[in-house]
Amino acid sequence: MHDRVDSRSYIDDLAAFVAAAPSSYHAAAEVRRRLEDAGFTAVDETADWSAVAVPGARLVLVRDGAVVAVAIPADADAATPYRVLGAHTDSPGLKLKPKPTIGGGGFLQAGVEVYGGPILASWFDRELEFAGRVVDSAGVEHLVRTGPWARVPHLAIHLDRELNSGFSPDRQRDLQPVLGTAGAESDVVGALAALAGIAPEDVAGYDLITCDTQPPRRFGVAEELFASPRLDNLTSVHAGLRAMEALEPHGAVAVLAAFDHEEVGSESRSGAAGPLLVDVIERVNAALGGGREQLARAMAGSWCCSADAGHAVHPNRPEKHDPANRPVAGGGPLLKINAVQRYTTDASGAALWGRVCRTAGVPWQEFVSNNDVACGSTIGPITATRLGIRTFDVGTPLLSMHSARELCHVDDPGRLADAAGVFLAAAE
Repeated sequence: MHDRVDSRSYIDDLAAFVAAAPSSYHAAAEVRRRLEDAGFTAVDETADWSAVAVPGARLVLVRDGAVVAVAIPADADAATPYRVLGAHTDSPGLKLKPKPTIGGGGFLQAGVEVYGGPILASWFDRELEFAGRVVDSAGVEHLVRTGPWARVPHLAIHLDRELNSGFSPDRQRDLQPVLGTAGAESDVVGALAALAGIAPEDVAGYDLITCDTQPPRRFGVAEELFASPRLDNLTSVHAGLRAMEALEPHGAVAVLAAFDHEEVGSESRSGAAGPLLVDVIERVNAALGGGREQLARAMAGSWCCSADAGHAVHPNRPEKHDPANRPVAGGGPLLKINAVQRYTTDASGAALWGRVCRTAGVPWQEFVSNNDVACGSTIGPITATRLGIRTFDVGTPLLSMHSARELCHVDDPGRLADAAGVFLAAAE
């Protein structure tokens, strides 16, 4: 049996990771930092990889808000298959617009637009920060986070007696957060420039999203529950990171691929629909002496475990779930199944996941949607289509997915990391 992680200490490390990763850009940078501390070498896409992507090498690459890490077995050759753990670094929120300084009623406000599919009500009446990257006129990126700058205020119940009958905010009118009063610092871009350490006129662009400033924490009668922002999908990114930190690969090249922009369809140069993972695998294969034939052989023996968050049965709305497949918080990671391939799991993938979890010594649960509830999707189908490798979908069961603050059981994220370690090591 695989040595399992201690769930309580694991949750503390997950909390620290989430706190260090308020945006996709911060998440990618934190994965790179931790993997470099674990002995990985950061590589540049513009450099020649032929001398670095060699047997025994451990490499990590950041492209914008995505990160890919590769651990090559010491006995690898060009026909060695790949084990890919796919995840995503982004989460829904409110993204800062160009010309962001606005206001009304004596308040300083910021102009924002909706990113992804957040539960909009959850972003009201909580202290928010902006986090991401500011790019200067020379093209240099600066990671910034503002601290608690912003709050989206609800209209008082006295001014809208029907508020609790059906809350449906106007995305343009109701979502613009307050940052202060009109007499306060009135230039949002200037304040961001100060955080980046550059002059306001040197700000050429920015990619900044809101995040909750309340720290992650355990709670509940026995503290067996965990509340945190961005569990979708930093639980999977962190599980892959922990697995790669401790990995001794054999029999397969291990890859952690944490993409950006999953919440908006993955169609970007750093998203799963872009060329990032294909580029990395082809370059590693070429450095190992491969050509088209060897790469095709390697892909035929490869697997991708697409790890994204999933749904536990909601205690107040059980009718929204399948009546027979009832995954619960604390029951272990999910194997996600869908008849029309919104999730890619098939019988062969289910068999592999079962072997992985038995070796890891963790329980797992099957998830399938209620037929009357539309099924979401993730990077699994995209990765399978782009690479042509066998793929299955898994994830940590959550409540409140896409809320500013989500919920899981303290045992489930560590179990996913245990399984990820066995999968990436091809040790089942």
